[in-house]
Amino acid sequence: MGFSKPAALPSIMVAPNGARKTTSDHPAIPVTIEQTAITAKACFDAGAGAIHFHVRDTDQKHVLDAGFYREGLEELNRVVPDMHLQITTEAVGIYSPDDMRAVTEAVMPPGVSIGIREMIPSRVVSATDIKFYTMLLEAGVRVQHICYAPEDVKLLSSLLTSAGLPRTDLWCLFTLGHYSGIPSHPDMIQPCLDVLASDDMQADWGVCAFNELEAVCLSEAVKAGGKLRVGFENSMLMKDGSLAPNNEARVAEAALLF
Repeated sequence: MGFSKPAALPSIMVAPNGARKTTSDHPAIPVTIEQTAITAKACFDAGAGAIHFHVRDTDQKHVLDAGFYREGLEELNRVVPDMHLQITTEAVGIYSPDDMRAVTEAVMPPGVSIGIREMIPSRVVSATDIKFYTMLLEAGVRVQHICYAPEDVKLLSSLLTSAGLPRTDLWCLFTLGHYSGIPSHPDMIQPCLDVLASDDMQADWGVCAFNELEAVCLSEAVKAGGKLRVGFENSMLMKDGSLAPNNEARVAEAALLF
């Protein structure tokens, strides 16, 4: 099965479900593979070139399940063959770095997002980390490095140095704020870019942000040359503060920024 593996990070990636929200939060949250594929097609048609998706169990709970991921990738590739597909390794406080590595190695997806502070919680790069990230590079798995703060970008730099991995052609996502209530702010972008520059890393980067301040963060990111991840994982609000009817509405609005 061939998957879309774009050379450049798509301008818009949709994150339609995330790990925490369920249909009780919004009826348009896709919680099954079929629903995720339908949402992906609508978002692709609205302008999203990639999808960051989570899989859920029958209780709508986030799981790192290789079988579900393989099934999801197969269905998504059938429905949106030109869309870059990215699974998540998000720990959500219940999965360990071993779990994150195991599911990635079992699936070997076209794309994977990895929060570097979750994968390397000690902030000390180990031989296991070097082996894992090197394996993904050699296998052609496109890693998007999730960074919440400049110190995460610095940890990425340490990993690249320790592993002897290229400092070019990186994909990064700067997560501005947190679902738990840490506010998003566009001022969080430049310090991350400063570390990229100071540590001689060349990255195709994007941002995601949360709730009321998402709109201003997205606008400022585009002005700075960045790309966007939008969708119900991060915010269910439109720019005017109204509740979005679905994920594709969020994508269509974001597309107007380019």
